[in-house]
Amino acid sequence: MSKDKNKIELLQTDYAKEKFVQFEKERRQVIFRRRRLAVFFIAALALFAIVGIQLFNDQVRLQKLNEYKAETIAKQEAAEKENVDLARDVALLQDDEYVAKLARSRLFYSKDDEKIYPVLPDSNETDTTGDATEDSTESTTASQD
Repeated sequence: MSKDKNKIELLQTDYAKEKFVQFEKERRQVIFRRRRLAVFFIAALALFAIVGIQLFNDQVRLQKLNEYKAETIAKQEAAEKENVDLARDVALLQDDEYVAKLARSRLFYSKDDEKIYPVLPDSNETDTTGDATEDSTESTTASQD
């Protein structure tokens, strides 16, 4: 056997040349179609990426807005509760007996023939609103009839 690997020879006829040109033309068309399809897929991928990024950003913004809404609703509820408490306090302050009782307990005013014995509240009973002081002061006032 001969070591010549290229034992096939092409016939240089007009028909063979015509088929070779036709084959090359079809191969170029297939390559062109593949490239055009690849460009189409790349463009579609870029479009989906852009839309996906926009959707992600919108989702993040919507989540932040929902958190802000929940925060605002909580603040509104707290403000409404404070408004109700203040309205109750205003209504109480329009009652003369309540105002007199409040003045006696906080400012150590007394009625005629009444002695006040202030007692300091325990350290564990202290309240930031001053209610413990008011209660202990009220308990120390005694009327002398």
